[in-house]
Amino acid sequence: MTTTPAQTGAGHEPELDETATIARDLIRFDTSNHGGGRSAGEAEAAEYVAGKLRDLGLAPQLFESEPGRVSVVARVEGADRTKPGLVVHGHLDVVPADPANWSVDPFAGVVKDGMLWGRGAVDMKNMDAMMLSSLGEILRAGERPARDLVVGFLADEEAGGVLGSHFLVKEHPELFEGATEAISEVGGYSTFIDGRRAYLLQTGEKALIWIRLRARGTAGHGSQMIEANAVTRLAEAVAVLGRQQWPIALTDTTTALLGEVARILDVDVTQVAPDELVLRTGSAKGFIRGSLRTTTNPTMLTAGYKHNVVPDTAEALVDIRCMPGEEAAVLAEVRELIGDDVEIETVHTDIGLETPFSGPLVEAITATLDRHDPGAPVLPYLLSGGTDNKALSLLGIAGYGFAPLRLDEGMDFPAMFHGVDERVPLDALSFGSRVLRDLLATY
Repeated sequence: MTTTPAQTGAGHEPELDETATIARDLIRFDTSNHGGGRSAGEAEAAEYVAGKLRDLGLAPQLFESEPGRVSVVARVEGADRTKPGLVVHGHLDVVPADPANWSVDPFAGVVKDGMLWGRGAVDMKNMDAMMLSSLGEILRAGERPARDLVVGFLADEEAGGVLGSHFLVKEHPELFEGATEAISEVGGYSTFIDGRRAYLLQTGEKALIWIRLRARGTAGHGSQMIEANAVTRLAEAVAVLGRQQWPIALTDTTTALLGEVARILDVDVTQVAPDELVLRTGSAKGFIRGSLRTTTNPTMLTAGYKHNVVPDTAEALVDIRCMPGEEAAVLAEVRELIGDDVEIETVHTDIGLETPFSGPLVEAITATLDRHDPGAPVLPYLLSGGTDNKALSLLGIAGYGFAPLRLDEGMDFPAMFHGVDERVPLDALSFGSRVLRDLLATY
């Protein structure tokens, strides 16, 4: 393992269990992915993970799609090799973090207040650590998982997986031969509905469309009357999309979720608006609200090079998330909303998914959670974001979000994703590792 700057000079640290130790170590590798080809890379973190897998007697393979962009995959033989294989995967990259905004060094793996702090603590080096520790417990005990596992620690998820999951699916599909299902982020975590703990299993995710808006105009002196001002044209388009209130569009997954929430609340689902029901799902509402409708969020602006020069072009990036299958219709409406004065360039797209909230894997997940937290219901939900399950679906692999965490009612878990002071409770990590070990050993 290569020592990173964040590890030098560390003082006394509390004793941690294996899951927390691995998660802390992974956080200390800065794997920031800025997108657009700019990344710190995953190479050192990948070597660390590969070393852990070799220590378990496995033969991990490392795949470098571009210099420094490394994914790790290993196959684990199961007790019953006639069963279809299960892919268990996480990603090693993280979104950037500005230390000036944090109360701790985001890449130091700080432990305080019963929590592990740092970029990746929940997205998703926590699950990477749970995968390694739960698998380690099984193999060190001389046991085998119930079926073949394909264990993956992937690059580039935070930029759409082009250099990670999509690269592997396209260039090395044989890695996933025999696998029919997958588990990864973002599900399995708990929330509270009317004071009752419930777990959300991610059974779908919205489609992704990243676009660039480009406005053109007349360049000139900042003191002149400029009728065709590119910045003004762009700003108008950005404001229209950023303020657009898209209508509610329920899918099978969100319909099922709302029905279950209404049942727990003992209300008539036909008499309560979907938004109102979602607001009563505790901290999970931060994710679930975005699953009810299309969203068009401007994220970056670029224009000009001097205060007194009107530029001839201005650009903005917009993150669009819509329901599976509605991509073309949403893009057409975006075009109508912003008018003809602004160009639209599609930068990246990825498909939406919906998988059934039924079948042996869902039943196994539900039963496993019930063994570790008896009586807590498990509900399906549609992720407003996306995961590497999108790429695996191209091979016919049905993906679910299941990174189990039992959380206290006061924790705003969705706010931890890409947020400031990202952190995860140590006891939640231990819980997740136990649940995952149980599932992999019995399903």
